Amino acid sequence: MALALVAAFGTGDGAGRPTVNGLPITDGFLIAYVHSIYHAPSAEVFTVEGRRFTMRAVVSAGEGVLDYYALEGSRSRLPGGGWLLRLAEPATYTELSLLTTSIGRRTLMSGGRCLPLFPPVGAAQVRVAVEARLAGRGEPCRPPYNQSFFLNTE
Repeated sequence: MALALVAAFGTGDGAGRPTVNGLPITDGFLIAYVHSIYHAPSAEVFTVEGRRFTMRAVVSAGEGVLDYYALEGSRSRLPGGGWLLRLAEPATYTELSLLTTSIGRRTLMSGGRCLPLFPPVGAAQVRVAVEARLAGRGEPCRPPYNQSFFLNTE
């Protein structure tokens, strides 16, 4: 599923480029995690416009994760075997507060790069927001987030 990025950030004079928590954004981003009940790699799919971001879909290796969300939308099977739920009513944010744990391994993904949001042990409260930065953060994605259906979802 291709996502379009519409961002009104300058590229010169030190304005920086759009990032989510420092991860450079290309064609939107995902918040990937391992579902705590179904133990399935899953992700929330976002598009970006300016400093606002909109959750458009949920993708997962397990169909039960889509049921867990209990959201209206259209459901389809992905070529790689995963499941996709396109939300009937997308949700838009300027910032999102998340509780992250080493069990769920919440991770930002964009352009084949990942930025882990979770602590090595325990839990942490994390704020997700779009901002302009000169330098980006992130690393190549590792299991379970380097699976082809996640990278193809972006």
